[in-house]
This record gives sequence, C-alpha cells and structure tokens, in this order.
Amino acid sequence: MKDPKHQQERFMKRAIALAGRGIGRVNPNPMVGAVVVRHGKIVGQGYHLYQGRDHAEVIALERAGSQAKGATLYVSLEPCAHDGRTPPCVDRIVQAGIRKVFVAVRDPQRHGHRKGLSVLQRKGIEVELGLCGEVATRQNEKFLHFARTNRPFVLLKLALTLDGRIATANGDARWITQASARKQVHRLRYEYDAILVGIETVLEDDPSLDVRWTRRNPITKVILDSRLRTPGEAKLFRSFDRVIIFYDRRAAKKRVVPLAKKAELIEVTHQNGLLDWKEILDQLGRLKITSLMIEGGAQVATSALRAKAVQKINFFYGPQIIGSGGRPGIEDLGIDRVKQAGKWEIHRTRLFPPDFMVEGYPGG
Repeated sequence: MKDPKHQQERFMKRAIALAGRGIGRVNPNPMVGAVVVRHGKIVGQGYHLYQGRDHAEVIALERAGSQAKGATLYVSLEPCAHDGRTPPCVDRIVQAGIRKVFVAVRDPQRHGHRKGLSVLQRKGIEVELGLCGEVATRQNEKFLHFARTNRPFVLLKLALTLDGRIATANGDARWITQASARKQVHRLRYEYDAILVGIETVLEDDPSLDVRWTRRNPITKVILDSRLRTPGEAKLFRSFDRVIIFYDRRAAKKRVVPLAKKAELIEVTHQNGLLDWKEILDQLGRLKITSLMIEGGAQVATSALRAKAVQKINFFYGPQIIGSGGRPGIEDLGIDRVKQAGKWEIHRTRLFPPDFMVEGYPGG
C-alpha cells in the first residue's frame, strides 16, 4: 500500500526528529534517524547515537524484524555503502527485503564509486531523494559543510546590547544577557567540536570555556594569540580538554616552550597584522574538527566576517543601551555604502526573556 504524501512527510519528519537525539554526541559522524513503515504503520525506528555504534538504519531494521520485508524505509541521510567502523548499511537494507527507500539528503562524502543510493537502485530497490531535504540539511549543516570543504562549519556567537555593544568603555560586560540566554549558549557549546576566542578575551575575562553538559568527545579550546601572551595559569588549562593556540613568527621564542607543555601550538601566517583565517580553518580541518564556535572578542569577530569565514550567526541581545562609548561587537568592516553590506538570511528569532536571539546565514 502506498503511503500518501502527507504520511510520507510525517514519517520522514519522525526520522529527522530521531536523528536530533544524537546532537553533540555523534561528531564527527552525522546525525541520522531511520523509520521502517509497513502498511502505513511504523514497525521499527532508530537513530545513530555514538561514533562506532550501529547506524540508525541497522537499529530500525533490527527492531522491525521480519516486518521489514516489503516495507518502506525513511532515512534522514543517504545510507552508507562503505566499510568503516560498521558494515555498510545498504547491505543490511537489501538483506532485510526493503521495497522502497526515502532519503532526505545525499551524503557528499566520497568513498570510491560505491554510493548508497546507486547500490540500492542496482539491487532493484526504489529510491526517492529529497523528501524534507531542507530541514534535514539544516540539521546536519556542520557535517555536510565539513564533508564538502574539509573545513569546520563556523558559528559566530555574540552577546550584545540593543545598540550592538559587547561591553562598556572599561570592559565591563557582566551581564549583558541573563541566565536563560547563557544556558542556551552552553547548549550551543555542547553541539560544537571547538570554541574559539582571541587573546584579548583570555587576558580580560579569563574564561574557562567549559561545557556544562557531559560530552563523549571533549571540547577543543582554540586561542588566537599572535604573540603567545596566553598566561600559563589561565582557567582554560584547568580541565583535561584539548587546547590549540595559533600564533605567528613574531611571537617570542621563550614563550613557545612553556606553552607547548600545556597546548598544541600551531604557527600560521598573518594578513594585515592578523592571523590568516584560511590557514586556521585548514589546520583545524586536518585535525578533524568539524565545527567551530567563535565566542569573542570584537577583533576576532570582525576578522572572521571580513574573511568570509562565518557560516552562521547567533546574536544574543540584552535589553540595554550603552551608547557610542561602549565597545562595539563588530568593528570596521570597510563598508562605505549600505549596498556593500553583506545580506543575511534571518532564519529564526527566539525569546529568552528578557533577552532574545537572532539566528542567520550569509547570502540571504
């Protein structure tokens, strides 16, 4: 029996919702959910939880058991067709006797010429691609970006007053946003592989850059520190998390040895006095860091925007106005006319009373 269109969308949205349970856990793998449907009813479902564990499709098929024969499979990402830490999912789908597979998004990773959809079609299984594709793409935006570029997906997060300030003239920023918004920031940290700040933020605020929720994969803390001024007693060193410091050749050699005992030091070139973002992201990509959250400060945010290194923004606004004497969250971008300004697609806004958050993507 063929499921009507609205039913098909419902089953795929269920698969996508299941996939979301792996958020912050599956990195560097994608979030994937799967649903097995027979005669209009769900008979098996599953999601990928940890790297190295069974994939969503396998779990769903095992739960469906003999009812999988002749059934339809809904999966949020193209099933894998290569041997990795687990056997190919397409082989299990074929063995189970699945009749048709709906896939929301194609997997851009390349594993030779063996692609999941092609294998299924060659085995006589009907395949339909793109159902709820936009929603599934947003969900796996970090994985998909890294798979295509070998660079981490970059989020710029700022806490701002209504007039775009991150602090008063003397550097006071506690607290522009309140507890509810700050809790959401920790949820964001949980989703990302790495957090990045500049040396001025380290020297002024001495942040720990910790995540409140337990992670299977430790967070990586990244510091942009051209001259290697990071103090050896900084709070960010107090955990067992990995710390990476990017610097350039202008740094004093005497600072290299003591900091190298506490962090991975990576030398990169500089452009116009600032560390080169292309090299930074290339290096992080080589280290298999798939997603990066920039948390400050203004110079870092500005340089990242100038370099077009940002794929997403989350700006949290508190209900204060400081005025022109305060420190701007974003400094000069070299824009003389409004039409030169980059346009952003505002994807959503959220209230965290008394604060609110704006989420956007470039090129809207």
